[in-house]
Amino acid sequence: MKELRCYSVFFFLVIISIFSSCDQNQVYERNIEINNLSWHKDTIIKFQVDIKDTIYPHNIYVNVRNSSRYQMQNLFLFITTSSPNGSVLKDTFECYLADERGKWVGSGWGDIYDNQFIYKRNIRFPFSGVYTFEYVQAMRVEKLEHISDIGLRIEKVELR
Repeated sequence: MKELRCYSVFFFLVIISIFSSCDQNQVYERNIEINNLSWHKDTIIKFQVDIKDTIYPHNIYVNVRNSSRYQMQNLFLFITTSSPNGSVLKDTFECYLADERGKWVGSGWGDIYDNQFIYKRNIRFPFSGVYTFEYVQAMRVEKLEHISDIGLRIEKVELR
């Protein structure tokens, strides 16, 4: 009987997690781990996304996971976006990981903090096909320490 109750609780938790993790608006999300928490200035983090929808607007987010041992308040990125027709857009993007008092702004537990920053809001992709997003750390240090993951999220904007 006790074993049956444990299985029932486990099954219930699995079902809850499956339904709560469904995200109807998500088009793409991937996070890439930075080896040894050390991001070299020449290392390019690349995401390739097959975009099919050119009608509805999308939001694009940059995901950052950092350790509390990260030494700076912010993170600058060079972001290069290549579209299926060959056009290229280059941006410099700043992520604030801590406020002016040094308090981490992301959600976290223990030593790790997760952040999601809006990079582009309400954009329509002009072409369907594979878009490439490349991130390079732009912090003017050879090895940027204590960034553990960097990611990309694209979601459809809910129309009201």
